[in-house]
Amino acid sequence: MASHYQLKVVTEFASAHTLRNYPGACSRLHGHNWKVETEAVATHLDATGMAVDFKILKQAAREVGDRLDHYYLNDLAPFKEINPTAENIAAYMYREIAARINTDTIKLLAVTLWETERACVRYSESEENEHV
Repeated sequence: MASHYQLKVVTEFASAHTLRNYPGACSRLHGHNWKVETEAVATHLDATGMAVDFKILKQAAREVGDRLDHYYLNDLAPFKEINPTAENIAAYMYREIAARINTDTIKLLAVTLWETERACVRYSESEENEHV
């Protein structure tokens, strides 16, 4: 079995949204302090003994989060046509972070987006056991 390393960083952002065609209170304007867990997987270490510097993972997650931070998500291009649900936000963040960090030796594994302390969604585009 090949060895692998899973790394995780946590960032956050705040934003507001409304859910279109939702039959409840979330159809009204409301906000969240979102917590974002960014998980990457690597199979090799560099000469320093790191899979990837945590700073690189944090920077990528923060860059994407900053594009959403303190905005009304429904007004932003990614969510003008699709609802800014936790699921859609997590998928958007996954694709944007992956574009920044994926290399031959490190791949984004998943993004977990916490809407509240008790509710989150984890998004991935690969099988859990499939690694770099």
